[in-house]
Amino acid sequence: MALPTYASPLERVWYYTYLVICTLIFIFLIAPILIVIPLSFNAEPYFTFTEKMLTFDPAGYSLRWYDTLLTLGHPGSDTMRDEAWWSAVWERSTWVQAAKNSFWVGLWATILATFLGTVAALGLSRPEMPYRRLIMAILISPMIVPIIIIAVGMSFFFAQACVPPDSIWSTIFGPFLSEKGCLVNSHLGVIVAHAVLGIPFVIITVTATLSGFDQSLIRAAHSLGANPRTTFFKVVMPLILPGVISGALFAFVTSFDEVVAVLFIAGPDQQTIPRQMFNGIREAISPAILAVATLLVIISVALLTTVELLRRRSERLRGITPH
Repeated sequence: MALPTYASPLERVWYYTYLVICTLIFIFLIAPILIVIPLSFNAEPYFTFTEKMLTFDPAGYSLRWYDTLLTLGHPGSDTMRDEAWWSAVWERSTWVQAAKNSFWVGLWATILATFLGTVAALGLSRPEMPYRRLIMAILISPMIVPIIIIAVGMSFFFAQACVPPDSIWSTIFGPFLSEKGCLVNSHLGVIVAHAVLGIPFVIITVTATLSGFDQSLIRAAHSLGANPRTTFFKVVMPLILPGVISGALFAFVTSFDEVVAVLFIAGPDQQTIPRQMFNGIREAISPAILAVATLLVIISVALLTTVELLRRRSERLRGITPH
């Protein structure tokens, strides 16, 4: 908001002081990211700026750590990079396998969290819903309770959540469970855990969208002969879709960045990018972690930009003029 021409000297001083404070806070928050990005191009195996980097000598910059993301775990990293080489990268590279697991788990966790969170938000938005505040508090508790407590609890619970080997559930979910048929050390267990962590974000965003929803549209649809299913898909869903997509993006980011729950629940075959980064820091510190962090920053910025565009679209659909 621009400073009005009739502002007093004290108001002008506070206005510019406020801008300086906001700028300093922004620099404080963004500085670690601004440091990580150039360090990922360091030609030397260090986590500090070398003399060549500080003098902008091209010899001090390299893509070697980004190349490490492809060659780590590759059986023939020094061979010619033909079709067979890239095929081996897709099948054997450690970081590529972690990325595939992250996207796979994040996709299904997002679908599950979006479905359950949207259904919960629709129910909690109805005034006749009993104990709405209590249910809301329980559903968003994963955002408040420390993740270490949730991870430990789910680890013990998933260790006991097993299916009999000869049951129909074993036939359906067997490929996604551990060798003992349990949720722990399985893809399904990681997906469920990440969905639990993502549901609160979906509930909050969809509930915020429904708070500005005109209920008279539903009554108008019913008066025109539309049944509840038609009303939902033709009237309600198009208007709340930006909020649903925003919640889904937040759920995906939550799943993609989660490491604590993976440490307690996942097995060796469920290595995700955050867990691989954690292993890299603990076992052998490599600037390749900085390259991964840079790529994650780019992905996060792209997703947050999408969320902001969807928010503005939602405001236009509801007739709200942004200030």
